[in-house]
Amino acid sequence: MKKENKNFALVLFILGVFITALDNGIISSALSTINYSFNVSEVHGIWGITLYTLGMAISTPIIGKLADRYGRKKLFIFEISLFAIGSLLVALSPSFLFFLLARLIQSIGGGGIYIIASSHVLSTYDRVQQGKLLGAMGAVNGIASVVGPNLGAIILKLTGHWNWLFIINIPIAIFVIIAGGMVIPETKGGDLKKLDYRGLTLLTLGIFSFMAGITNLRSERFLQSISGIQVWGAFMLGIIFFALFAVNERRIRDDTDPFLPYQLIKNQGFLLTIFMGLLSGTLIAVFVLIPSFVEQRYGISANTSGIWMSGIGVGSILGAIIGGIMVSKRGAVNSLVISGGLSTIGFGLLAYLSNNLALFLVFSTLAGIGFGMLMGAPFQVLMKKIAGTKDSTVALGTLSVSRQVGLTLAPTLYATLIQGGFSKLNLAKLNASNVEEYYQKILSMGKGVQREQLLNNFYEIAKGAYQQMFTMAVIASVLILVGSLILKKKQF
Repeated sequence: MKKENKNFALVLFILGVFITALDNGIISSALSTINYSFNVSEVHGIWGITLYTLGMAISTPIIGKLADRYGRKKLFIFEISLFAIGSLLVALSPSFLFFLLARLIQSIGGGGIYIIASSHVLSTYDRVQQGKLLGAMGAVNGIASVVGPNLGAIILKLTGHWNWLFIINIPIAIFVIIAGGMVIPETKGGDLKKLDYRGLTLLTLGIFSFMAGITNLRSERFLQSISGIQVWGAFMLGIIFFALFAVNERRIRDDTDPFLPYQLIKNQGFLLTIFMGLLSGTLIAVFVLIPSFVEQRYGISANTSGIWMSGIGVGSILGAIIGGIMVSKRGAVNSLVISGGLSTIGFGLLAYLSNNLALFLVFSTLAGIGFGMLMGAPFQVLMKKIAGTKDSTVALGTLSVSRQVGLTLAPTLYATLIQGGFSKLNLAKLNASNVEEYYQKILSMGKGVQREQLLNNFYEIAKGAYQQMFTMAVIASVLILVGSLILKKKQF
């Protein structure tokens, strides 16, 4: 294979990873607008994000296994095609239920892209190049979710319609399909075994159960809501499914590829890295909701709120570059320690001291640098080192899925906390059915003392509502920092 074609094929894989990860974040710039257009609450509206991430988590191991069996090129092109069809259906959605189903189709198309691209790198490039390329791919996968709102804000400003956020995927997908058919080589995996469908089903049911329980939580009536069967019953069901999943993984037969290989489960470094990967997914979810925060906290219009993600976007890209350099010079674990510290400081400042847009821009850039370092090379290189060459593919796939699980569960939790914070609003005062409708009615009022009082009260309540989300991000960052220090102490 010619070097030019080899490099171009890699670019196409990275482009595929980018556009599918982009849709984790691009929707956030129009989340309030979409909720308003379908007349749904913030908690229900967030399912447009969580179903997408859940679909990606479920489809990742399935598509990865099918790609190893039938050919990575075939599955890559199929996945991109399905992603494009799903994007078109999302853009044409006549109802919220249709919108959710279309997002699920879109996610199944996007779910296998990252693992196929990673497998391509491992089968095509030598060991010296693999670490660097996998790190770059991990950075693209994470950062795309952050730059998504920026791009979404630009598209919204130019078109005025959220539907175009998804239509833009179609010409890019067509280009990748045509070019990929021409230059991507066909590769397959060796030593093929059955996929662990039972484990995958149990894990999916466990995630769904926790999502259902979180959706029914009410932060303003926390003790009362958690005592209801809709919450504790769902959580108990989730724990049972996760316990059955763990038992299943331990008893897996030799002819089946386990979802979590038992020989790796016994490795403390592997388990800790998987947990930290899950926490990094919860941080991505924070960035997905920041455009709504900027709109409802500082009064920025929905069509331009994503632009204020520029500091985070630039910080994330800078952090990914710094992280890659640090991994080469100081090792993956030391890079994780520094990135966890920066992320903790950045989110802490956002939670308690971002009283104006200037401070928000500075603090969010700092958080972005820490986040970018996390999303880049450190996790990929560390996991490859812990798992070894033999299990590196399945370990990286598990790391990707753990991040998707965090990204799936966190938005529902954040939206529930935020909606609970907004419970202080008297929606009936303006005959509004949800927070966004209440806010839009205030904006449509004629200028005067009453309008200013209502706006100032709304912004103050929004500050407290979103503060809970940023506090959760601080906790996740601290846990990543602690996990990194443990790994450093154990000399991984």
